[in-house]
Amino acid sequence: MLVESCGSGYGDAMHSGYVPLRIFSSFTMLDGAMDPKAIAAQAKTQGFPAAGLTDRNGLYAAMAFSDAAKKAGVQPVVGTMLGLARPDMPEGVPPVLDWIALYAQNERGYDNLCALVSAAHLERPIELPAHVCFETLARHCDGLVALTAGGEGGLARLFAEDQPARAGTYADRLQALFGDRLFVELCRRDDPVEMAAEQALIDLAYDRDLPLVATNPCCFTDSAFGDAHDAMLCIANSTYVESEDRPRSCPEAWLKPAAQMKALFADLPEAIDNTLIVAQRCAVMAPWRKPILPSLAGDRDGEAEMLRRDARAGLEARLDRIAELEGEGAPGWREAYHERLTFEVDIIIQMGFPGYFLIVADFIKWAKDHDIPVGPGRGSGAGSVVAWALTITDLDPLKLGLLFERFLNPERVSMPDFDIDFCETRRGEVIRYVQEKYGRDQVAQIITFGKLKARAVLKDTGRVLQMSYGQVDRLAKLVPNHPTDPWDLKRALNGVPELAKEYANDNQVRRLLDLATKLEGLPRHSSTHAAGVVIGDRPLAQLVPLYRDPRSDMPVTQFDMKYVEGAGLVKFDFLGLKTLSVLQKAVKLLNKRGVEIDLAALPWDDEATYGLLQKGDTVGVFQLESEGMRRTLSAVRPTNFGDIIALVSLYRPGPMDNIPSFGRRKQGTEEIVYPHALLEPILAETYGIFVYQEQVMQAAQILAGYSLGGADLLRRAMGKKIKAEMDAQRATFVEGCLSANGIPKAKANELFDLIDKFAGYGFNKSHAAAYALLAYQTAWLKAHHPHEFYAASMCYDMALTDKLAIFVDDARRMGVTMLPPCIHASQAEFDVEVHGEGLAVRYALGALKSVGEGAMEKLVAERTSGGAFTTLDALATRVDPRLINKRQLETLAAAGAFDGVEANRAGVHAVAETILAIAARTHAGRTSGQGGLFGDGPQAGDAIKLPANARWSLSEKMEQEKEAFGFYFSAHPVDRHAHIARMHGARSYTALSELVIPDDGTRAGATMALLIEDARWRTSARGKRYMMAQVSDATGQFLATCFDDAVAKDLEDAARVGGCGLVTVELDRRPGEEAPRVSIKRIQPFENLASQARFVLEVAIGDAAAFRPLAALLAEHRGAKGEVRARLALPDGGEAMVMLGRDFLLDAELAEHVETLPGVTGVEMKSSDARLALVG
Repeated sequence: MLVESCGSGYGDAMHSGYVPLRIFSSFTMLDGAMDPKAIAAQAKTQGFPAAGLTDRNGLYAAMAFSDAAKKAGVQPVVGTMLGLARPDMPEGVPPVLDWIALYAQNERGYDNLCALVSAAHLERPIELPAHVCFETLARHCDGLVALTAGGEGGLARLFAEDQPARAGTYADRLQALFGDRLFVELCRRDDPVEMAAEQALIDLAYDRDLPLVATNPCCFTDSAFGDAHDAMLCIANSTYVESEDRPRSCPEAWLKPAAQMKALFADLPEAIDNTLIVAQRCAVMAPWRKPILPSLAGDRDGEAEMLRRDARAGLEARLDRIAELEGEGAPGWREAYHERLTFEVDIIIQMGFPGYFLIVADFIKWAKDHDIPVGPGRGSGAGSVVAWALTITDLDPLKLGLLFERFLNPERVSMPDFDIDFCETRRGEVIRYVQEKYGRDQVAQIITFGKLKARAVLKDTGRVLQMSYGQVDRLAKLVPNHPTDPWDLKRALNGVPELAKEYANDNQVRRLLDLATKLEGLPRHSSTHAAGVVIGDRPLAQLVPLYRDPRSDMPVTQFDMKYVEGAGLVKFDFLGLKTLSVLQKAVKLLNKRGVEIDLAALPWDDEATYGLLQKGDTVGVFQLESEGMRRTLSAVRPTNFGDIIALVSLYRPGPMDNIPSFGRRKQGTEEIVYPHALLEPILAETYGIFVYQEQVMQAAQILAGYSLGGADLLRRAMGKKIKAEMDAQRATFVEGCLSANGIPKAKANELFDLIDKFAGYGFNKSHAAAYALLAYQTAWLKAHHPHEFYAASMCYDMALTDKLAIFVDDARRMGVTMLPPCIHASQAEFDVEVHGEGLAVRYALGALKSVGEGAMEKLVAERTSGGAFTTLDALATRVDPRLINKRQLETLAAAGAFDGVEANRAGVHAVAETILAIAARTHAGRTSGQGGLFGDGPQAGDAIKLPANARWSLSEKMEQEKEAFGFYFSAHPVDRHAHIARMHGARSYTALSELVIPDDGTRAGATMALLIEDARWRTSARGKRYMMAQVSDATGQFLATCFDDAVAKDLEDAARVGGCGLVTVELDRRPGEEAPRVSIKRIQPFENLASQARFVLEVAIGDAAAFRPLAALLAEHRGAKGEVRARLALPDGGEAMVMLGRDFLLDAELAEHVETLPGVTGVEMKSSDARLALVG
């Protein structure tokens, strides 16, 4: 696209007479520090008629800069600094990389720039920086103007190295490629190479009749930014500001005004004048294009016909399936679907989008044909009957009242946008299919840029200033970081008194914040969009510049999502959704035991499912598992699918204020009032409350006669709150209300204001319905097949021990047996097995920490093929020591996985090295080492014997278990004191979390039995010191605060030794928070309570020989008030009760140890009062 010269022309006095040609934007990351818009604004301020952008090996900012410059009345000169391998180097010598500045002279030149920067990233050896070779440059030099790149170019470097002959040869090569489009570049910034080479460059230019051009490569707008730029270079190179040997900022690298540049080159005025010549010759912008897509049918007419044909066939299949499941409806029921389909197809063809629908349908059908789960829909696309017919979505839009115009508005032309959810683990297969179908060079991911945000830039800057981590971390945490309202540093300095005080009183903090504030918001690194993929009808390098992400084998566009679409590429979102993987896994687990289910055919009126929802038993249920949502479900008590859609929509900041009224209206305790009688048909499903964006559109249609397309424009206007647009819409609405329904002006204005209020937070019903369907399916599985539900859910959270702990606790609370890992029974993943007369979930070997799922898969494969590991010796002779290590064996032992072979966990843990030594000898003796992880082999060595003194106490066993699982699986340290906790009425964290505590400052008191895991002092925003403690019980881990110094000291002491205690707490809930906040008021160590508690330990003796070891054990536990009695069977059939003492310290660990003594047949511990009452 050619652009006209801005202003009144380069020949008049309206401009400065100079063009800066070497500007690095902030997208030359951690080097350039100017936003593209700021470059355009500064160019306008300084009177430059044009400005040249030359980011290194990239056109990342080309579209943003072109757009901003055009709006500012400045001509954009689009270029790049390209890495170029020096030609004619001796063989075997590492390549020398120079730079060359290239500018697009015309559209052909812009295309070649795209090709060159793409080749620099995609065609280079991965171990070398981005660059091209001379041969590549030669293929793509048409339409380009070249500058020799000052001191970074090969020409200046060769002259500076005193190699004039080679410099001449290099100049020959450049001239051969560019002819009169080659300019010799001079820079005067005290650079040693540039100073050494300048005269030779001038002589060469005059000798060869090449034009000279003056530049000042710049990275920031004014000289005051120099210190911040220096710090940024330190961040980029992981060095310190005070270090001597590091890259330093050039103090001249700022956007100098024309007068200063003219003075600098007063002896060579033509070099300044030639900047205007370059700009005049490079009158091209990065082009904006209409959407470009490959065609599956050859041309537009073929696509239209293909869409009609496929949509009609697909709709018939959908309707036949409805008839099969529900029976034929009333006569003519199919006609409504066909009419809607015809309407939608006509609109899609009219707007030119049939190809888009066909492409999406194609890769979704491929995924489904290959058993890859696909979501029922996402976003507004679920409102399209065409999408439903093509199996892009799986929700019946007519049944649910979903609107096509919310997705594709015939009155507002914009690309449709399907966001597609795929199985999390197989999403990549679908993308690979798309690559193979359309060509790897026609498919790419989309770049994103990570920025130096407030907290991050403070930490980065503090590091290069060598400030202490603790101080910088504390300062960073003072900056509010709410996801929906993040503060920048300027706002924090004005709004956080403690930060402002530090800034005012500490010079080092002031320096930190001054530098960080200048760097905040600049791009720090590039990454790839989590889901976005673009597909072109030709190699993408012909349309956009490309980049290589070292973590992916797919090319990545250098334009971000906004500008890649502007360049004509269409984005397809391939999202990974774990819930789809969980649902498929659960179905397969059910298939293993002969249960076949079709989730898509589930009726939506299942009583058990709604019973589960009404109780709030929704841990693990998609979209419904948070604490707050669980309480909401219990309060609202959903009874139909529409209620689930509404709750998914309402449970967000803002709309959730309507949940109490929604629940009361549903329960009949609050009158349902409609804003106007005409709105009852559309608001009845939500009890008179506006919940959905679609209801806003329908209200405008019913009240004021809007078309649905026009109503969508109204909805958008209400969302943007642009006054002029709102005033125009209000006038249209009021007039329509009067003409369509005779509604007076005052009432119409009232209705407009009401709708406007709800439009601000109305939710997309199509999206909510699709996610409500997944929520219903997961809830149905939990209600009817809880074992498979938990096993499948945990399979996809194997690395998240916190989530596994929640699932284990919830499963036990729901009565689902959770069996421990077992070398004989466990799979690498979680599984369901028969247990007694029912079922149980077996813990996965691969879910244990540090064992590796791959190694456990091989272990299970060996067990399956070679039989169970009946002894430790059998294990030792079959394991390959190259692929399993001591740590893995110790973890398996600590988790109890070998209990079925040897119950002494401490003993197995102790001989892990012996097992590996035997395995090594066995492996070495085999004739072939190709047996994989396991293999048959002769017995090696003597039978493994456990150390005689290897034994873990209950607390040691629990700690080892926690290390293996990541949480306490079979017991928790507080369980040792459960008898004391029960006596004092202690409640669990889970039970307290479910308390309904208002968010109005109300506090609830409680007693808990807790392990104090960690305790650290903190300082509040008001400067008050308090203790933050990490605590846990058997149901979960959480943070608690303490503001009492004496109690905080007790917590600190307990944390130091990992102590447990009876804790008095207060709970309160802040607005918008789900979990209650816990404040500790008192802690009583269990050891102190145990020494005063009166409990009775009754020991059943089956053999009198037990008395000697029993007496020896009890002798170690004196010093308290516990009573031990022995019950001994007499020869005549009677019993004798023997008092062994009343001064013992009793706990669960002692009871467990006593029970293991030879001759002891049973142990029971009760409170003293209960026991005395029992024995009279």
